[in-house]
Amino acid sequence: MQGAQSAWRLDLGAQVVAEGVRFRVWAPSHRRVEVSVEGDQPVVFPLEPEADGYFSGTVPQLRAGALYRYRLDGDQAYPDPCSRFQPQGPHGPSMVVDPAAYHWHDADWPGVRLPGQVIYEMHIGTFTGEGTFAAAARELEELKRLGVTLIEVMPVAEFPGRWNWGYDGVDLYAPSHVYGDAEACKRFVDAAHTRGLGVVLDVVYNHLGPDGNYLAAYGDRYFTDRYKNDWGAAVNFDGPGSREVRKFFIDNACYWVAEFHFDGLRLDATQDIHDAGPVHVLAELSRRVRRAAGERQIVLIAENEPQQVRCLTPAEQGGYGFDGMWNDDFHHTAQVALASRREAYYCDYRGQPQEFLSALKRGFLYQGQWYQWQKKPRGSRVTTQPAAAFVIYTQNHDQVANSLQGQRLTAVTDPAHYRALTALMLLAPETPMLFMGQEFGASSPFLYFADHHEEVLARSVIKGRKRFLAQFPSHGSAQAQEVIPNPCSPETFEHSKLDFSERTTHAPLYLFHQDLLRLRREDPVIARQDRERLDGAVLGPEAFALRFFSDAGEDRLLVVNLGTDLEYVPAPEPLLAPAGGGGWRVLWSSDDPAYGGPGVVNPCGAEGWRLPGASAVLLAAEEL
Repeated sequence: MQGAQSAWRLDLGAQVVAEGVRFRVWAPSHRRVEVSVEGDQPVVFPLEPEADGYFSGTVPQLRAGALYRYRLDGDQAYPDPCSRFQPQGPHGPSMVVDPAAYHWHDADWPGVRLPGQVIYEMHIGTFTGEGTFAAAARELEELKRLGVTLIEVMPVAEFPGRWNWGYDGVDLYAPSHVYGDAEACKRFVDAAHTRGLGVVLDVVYNHLGPDGNYLAAYGDRYFTDRYKNDWGAAVNFDGPGSREVRKFFIDNACYWVAEFHFDGLRLDATQDIHDAGPVHVLAELSRRVRRAAGERQIVLIAENEPQQVRCLTPAEQGGYGFDGMWNDDFHHTAQVALASRREAYYCDYRGQPQEFLSALKRGFLYQGQWYQWQKKPRGSRVTTQPAAAFVIYTQNHDQVANSLQGQRLTAVTDPAHYRALTALMLLAPETPMLFMGQEFGASSPFLYFADHHEEVLARSVIKGRKRFLAQFPSHGSAQAQEVIPNPCSPETFEHSKLDFSERTTHAPLYLFHQDLLRLRREDPVIARQDRERLDGAVLGPEAFALRFFSDAGEDRLLVVNLGTDLEYVPAPEPLLAPAGGGGWRVLWSSDDPAYGGPGVVNPCGAEGWRLPGASAVLLAAEEL
């Protein structure tokens, strides 16, 4: 295999072959399955039963673009569970797509590794005004100029209605038709690769959405009630019939990497992917997906609320073999530090210097200690896992939307504090992630939205959203509940769209992010991403220092003060002593007037240290 080409092929759904189109489906609850081809004169073709509940057959002279459904036991017809495209949405017919018809331009693309990446989380429907893959592709060059290297696309699997976060996907193999035609997603990935940008896809394998999910119509083995799931029935990965269910979901992961050339996957809520079997489905998935990628390097990132480091352990050592994990601990302590609120799941964080130092030096803050919010221990021990494996952020889709009005961090803190803490995130050895619009301080909110037309379901979604936000006491008041935006309202979706004119009107903050990402990329000490050569010290109630050690004595010192001006005299902290007995030179400061700051001051003076309030300063050691 060369470049992005892969030998992996999907053996389910509709496959264009020389004689016509071959169909194959798993329908273990049925004795007879037919393909109903739609048109002016609909035609029905019987499929032959195979072993283990499969049915297959070839419809002669049929071509790509044909619309079809599967008729079960001569009764109702349903979309293909492995449909590559649903041009009329999840309740409509499936469309035959020939994956070989798309001409790729990324044959020499090597793939990506997690070290060195700057991730950018993007929702296709709200990233641009048009809300399409094509419109998003037009912004790729600007994202590269910003310093982004890896785009994380929120789920795109076909969903009901005109807008959705994507976590209610129901046709897992079909990119949503609201974002473009059957090849729109491929063109987006292709365009990213030609610009040197990687793309990973957020996928949901812990549940399916409540509207348009027809898997149960094909068989009762897809789901199980043996495990609790906050979003609906849990997927059956270890019970009767689970072998074929595992294949369905693992094939889906391979499909996105092989047919769409994605550079990996971010798996949603892996703690709700339950498997008590001898080989966990996530371990099997990681091995299979890497094989499907061929020579291309890919990354697998887990969202895992309990912070089970097993996700990062190689599969051959009993782990799941993932490359990275989201680190909510860093986000939560940053939120408390800037917003000064400790409600709900923020109650176990103080937002103090030691938390930031521990998160950057040791990965997670909770590694088995008692967690008051959940009334049980949380986390597992971090040992030799590299810094790059921990994805840190101050904003993401979940946490922005989990505020009353979808406020971004810039709406709950002042510019100086925002710059200081963002600098910490972007200069830390961990892998940073920006949420779309964060780079220019987007004023638009990011709200929870889902377009459900069925009245009972729509009411249930609104009620559920209010109940979820009520875990924050301030959001549970009658007044607050009254103003929570309706997820099914068009205004809620439209208000969440970015306004790119703010790249100009908020130019200082946009420049701030560009300069920091350039520094992260080009400074040899910062770019090393080595938490083993990092140490830190608390300098005051809201001030701390991080020292990045180098072999050549070219150490870097990041001084962060989230409080008021701090006179640190005397300075009995050895981390402040420069290498070689010299001084400290300012490399970069969040107080630069170009960013809207009051002016750059070296905190290390002849007579001691004076740390400007609400600032971050990066210093380089100078020898005598």
